[in-house]
Parts: sequence; structure tokens; C-alpha cells
Amino acid sequence: MFQKVIGKNSGEPAPSSSTPIQPTPSTPTPINPAPVASNQPVVSSAPARPSVAASRNVLSTDVEVKGILKFTNDLIVDGRIEGEIHSDGNLTIGENARIKAEIRTATVIVHGKVHGNITATDRVELKAGAEIVGDIKSKVLSMEAGAVFVGKSTIGASAPATNAPAAAASPAPAAAPAPAAKVAEKA
Repeated sequence: MFQKVIGKNSGEPAPSSSTPIQPTPSTPTPINPAPVASNQPVVSSAPARPSVAASRNVLSTDVEVKGILKFTNDLIVDGRIEGEIHSDGNLTIGENARIKAEIRTATVIVHGKVHGNITATDRVELKAGAEIVGDIKSKVLSMEAGAVFVGKSTIGASAPATNAPAAAASPAPAAAPAPAAKVAEKA
């Protein structure tokens, strides 16, 4: 059925159809072969995967999640999420996505609808079809024409901090110990 043609001289006659062809035994190629000393390249039978595809996750339009969603690297959402989203990675909200959640990630890119607060350690991008109802805290906020944003924004280097600088600057904690000292003097 198959003929071995490698190393065959062009002048040799082809075997006649009456002569049976013997199969050539072959050895399987290992997936991760040891280095070979020859100049021939080593070829693996395993398909090569780009590293980006391994780190990017997708929730399509037919996916609905309720609860706390945690992920690493990148997540693209085109479905529905209700609850909380936490990550040190990048979140992309597709144009079909409907999110009702508190979002805390490094970067958020919004094409769809979000009802809830967004806190990003790096940046938030609101694309032309985005609709946000909630507050945004980030170092950088980018908003394209056609995006809708209803809420307040805190932008700058101290944006992701959670009221720690405001609590230290308020005079209320400093005023509380003073009356206690006066009471101790009267006694």
C-alpha cells in the first residue's frame, strides 16, 4: 500500500504489483526527546501553544455567575455576573456583558454594562458603548465619547487606598483622648 521512497534511486524500477510490500517497522517519537548531537532539529509532536492563550479566560454570553469570582491573569466576560469580582489581573467586560458586582482588579476595560463600584490598582477604560452606574477608583480613567458614567470617580496615585489617609487626617481620633485625660485629672 505505501512505499518507502527515501533513499531510492530514480533509476531503480518500481516493485511490481505481484510482490507484496512489507511494512517498515517504526518507533514512536517521544513527546520531549532528549537532545540529539546531530545538526538536525528536534521536532516535538505536541502542538505549540502561545502563552497568551493559556493565561486568558473567557466567559461567553451563555454563562451566568452568582457569587464571588476570583481569577488570575486575564478574564474576558460577555455573560452575566452578580456578586464580587477579585483579581490582580485584567478584566475585560464585553459589549453583551451585564455585571452587577463590586469589582477589584488591576485593570478594567468596559464595553458593556456595569452596576457596582470599580476599584482598579492601575487603570479603568470606558469604551464607547459602556454604561457604568457606580463609583470608580483608579490611578487612570479613560472614557471614550459615547460612554455613560453615573457615579463619582477618584483618580490618582492614592485612589485605590481604602479611606486610610482620610482616617489618619480626621481630627475625631485626636479629640477622643483629650476628654478622657480631663476626667482622669478630676478624679
